[in-house]
Amino acid sequence: MNNFYYKAIKPDESLLDFVENIGMFHNPSDKDMEVVLMPDGRIDLFFMQSHSEAFQITLIGLENVPEQQVIPANTLAFKISFKPLGAEYLLQTSIADILNSAKVLPKNFWDITNDDLKDFEAFYTKTAKKLKELLPKEIDERKRKLFKLVYASNGEIKVKELSEKIFWSSREINRYFNKQFGLSLNAFCKILRFKASLEHIAKGRIFPELNFTDQTHFIKEIKKFSGVVPSELLKNKDDRFILLSVLKRQ
Repeated sequence: MNNFYYKAIKPDESLLDFVENIGMFHNPSDKDMEVVLMPDGRIDLFFMQSHSEAFQITLIGLENVPEQQVIPANTLAFKISFKPLGAEYLLQTSIADILNSAKVLPKNFWDITNDDLKDFEAFYTKTAKKLKELLPKEIDERKRKLFKLVYASNGEIKVKELSEKIFWSSREINRYFNKQFGLSLNAFCKILRFKASLEHIAKGRIFPELNFTDQTHFIKEIKKFSGVVPSELLKNKDDRFILLSVLKRQ
């Protein structure tokens, strides 16, 4: 993208249940960027600085609505994008209280400083090492299997079917999701289906390819999570839909 740089690297296999990627973005221009952040099912831990803002570490929870944001001029940010199990087992925290929100973490969190933003490869190595140190000795295998099935289906799996496959009641599953993540499993699945649909839209296909009732339902769901209809999303004027811009270049 013009005046914007993005890079992301997948972690090695030992971290894949917990971390989607370790990445960075840079707005090197002297102009602020107006962007729309769309729900993507990730929990992002940002290490960020700009000419106007001091070094800051921020944890962003799950989102289920689009949000207008501004990336300040000369912003550099390194990030770790967690899957839900990463928030629970590596960050060891509930994120229910930061749905569509964020919280600032202590500046000495994980001993990462603004000096670590000088070299992305070194940052990747340092944070990957830390994440591996935090890997749990034990994990509730029902949860691991649940997320594997949800991701494999792009969210197109019913809670009842999941319950039967992992021997965990639907009521307990939804209680776990609401307490730990701030939304229901069904709501999380819709976000993953939306994200999968974005990959199709990025390729110019603005009709439903997943389990939507019909075209009207598809348009309604896309607008719910992006704020615009699929045809407008595809145009992506000024690259304001950052996630879609990234998908187009993959």
